[in-house]
Amino acid sequence: MRIMLRIMRYTRPYTWAAVLAYLSILATTGLSIAVPRILENVIDVGITAGDQSYMLQAGLLMIGLGVLRGVAGFITRYFSEWLANRTAYDIRNQLYSYVLNLSFGYHDRSQTGQLITRAISDVDEIMRYLAYGLVDGLSVLTLTAGVTVVMFLTNAPLAAVGLLPLIPLTFVAMRFSKLNRARFRRVMDLLSTLGEILEENLVGINVVRAFARENHEISRFNASNQQLHRQQLRLIRTWSTYLPGMNVIIGLSTALVLLVGGWLTTVPGSGITVGAVVAFNAYVLMLARPLQNFGFVIMMTMQAIASGERLFEILDAPMEIRSKPGAIAPQLRGEVRFENVGFSYQPGSTPLVLEDISLEARPGQVVALLGATGSGKSSLISLIPRFYDVTSGRITIDGYDVRDLDLDALRRQIGVVLQESLLFSATIRENIAFGNPDAAQEDLIAAARAANAHDFIMGFPDGYDTVVGERGVTLSGGQRQRIAIARALVMNPRILILDDSTSSVDTHTEYLIQQALIKLMEGRTTFVIAQRLTTVQHADEIIVLDRGRIVDRGKHRNLIEQDGLYRDIYHLQLEDQERLRRELLALENTAPAAR
Repeated sequence: MRIMLRIMRYTRPYTWAAVLAYLSILATTGLSIAVPRILENVIDVGITAGDQSYMLQAGLLMIGLGVLRGVAGFITRYFSEWLANRTAYDIRNQLYSYVLNLSFGYHDRSQTGQLITRAISDVDEIMRYLAYGLVDGLSVLTLTAGVTVVMFLTNAPLAAVGLLPLIPLTFVAMRFSKLNRARFRRVMDLLSTLGEILEENLVGINVVRAFARENHEISRFNASNQQLHRQQLRLIRTWSTYLPGMNVIIGLSTALVLLVGGWLTTVPGSGITVGAVVAFNAYVLMLARPLQNFGFVIMMTMQAIASGERLFEILDAPMEIRSKPGAIAPQLRGEVRFENVGFSYQPGSTPLVLEDISLEARPGQVVALLGATGSGKSSLISLIPRFYDVTSGRITIDGYDVRDLDLDALRRQIGVVLQESLLFSATIRENIAFGNPDAAQEDLIAAARAANAHDFIMGFPDGYDTVVGERGVTLSGGQRQRIAIARALVMNPRILILDDSTSSVDTHTEYLIQQALIKLMEGRTTFVIAQRLTTVQHADEIIVLDRGRIVDRGKHRNLIEQDGLYRDIYHLQLEDQERLRRELLALENTAPAAR
């Protein structure tokens, strides 16, 4: 009931539609209950008394009732469907908005395929319940109540005899409900698993084929599909035993009405006529179809509850990163300070990913971060735009703790180019303008030129209106990365974060991008992560991380003179290159003299 009541709260804004649907249910019920009474009079008055005019009147009345029931049925179905679809629309919007605002930590722990399944399949189950299960359930309850009252008012003993077998139906329905709730949840979980496998393999189709693992993945999908099939068969077996039991109960009730009613017609003073027996039997049969459908109502209710549980697991997930009440949104200059920062992806876990990090970056400075894989470079820069919150210490920008700043205002002033550049299935223009949709065409072109992307963009027949494929698949890795850099630059950020942003480009393109970025970095605070020293050797400060701690810091010239990790990296990467460059320069200088 807790889950069901929570689902029903989404219908509150559309109470008027629910009221119209229910009023039409009442009208349909009243019109349906009138039919057996007319049949009773047709037999007792029209046939037994030989009143032909009443037969004609009864026929016309039945036609009129049929038309009214059709109108009422249309109103019920239209407004129930409208209510269901509108509610599903609201739930999907809320779910999508909430998922987009959940922290990176939540998405690190979640499976994309499961989120997709819950946003589509589970919402569809709730919509189906509101459109059919809820309406049919109310119709069954209303019709049962109305028929019961009319039958007892007509003849209480015969009503008791006719309805007595229907009492066990309540207990059967409760047993069916309790038995299948967990099974429906299991079915939805298995559907999510299938969606997860499908999503992983479609995204990683190149890897699957490169390693010739098609058959393995097909087998894995088949195994999960078989589990789903077996679970659904268990539901079918339960349902298959439930429905015949319903028919037996209805048949028993009909037999009792005919048996006892027929006997009462022979008892003087019983007040039971042949028409009354026919009417009572019609009432019982009237309940037969709705009561059989009651099993479907229970099934849809259980599916809706199982889906509601899965949806509310997402909507109840804590919003770990959000703007605090009274958060401020100042125009930032970009002075960034890390003050004894410690960080862990799982609060309370040890060892920390980052430990005792203290550094300062002033506007216009370039801070380079180096270190082996897993040293904490990406974790460190992820704390600046609050993708994650620090575990200890604090980060300030212009003296403001980032946790006191409005989250949207903070991120709008930070340009980020991540290690894996993702583009959307849209035009190149729309991708570059993603962070600043109102940017002028001149600004987009300027950003593209700065990222060394303009020339290859204009090489396409449609230029900036070229539509890139899903995740930018129609572009090369270097092209995607340059568009991602342009996307960050068009925001004109005060703080620029480049997370190994030149890893996907060749050496020549990297050189051109670095030359363009030198001018664009002026006046901005820039954090650069790179694996190649050629990218960072001109930085104002180089920070070398090892196992989450700062082990070296300073300028390139000073660090290569110290006995530290940076010097080791220099010997591995640049020493031979610089010696070769000096020898080539010497050869160029001696060549004119020789001539």
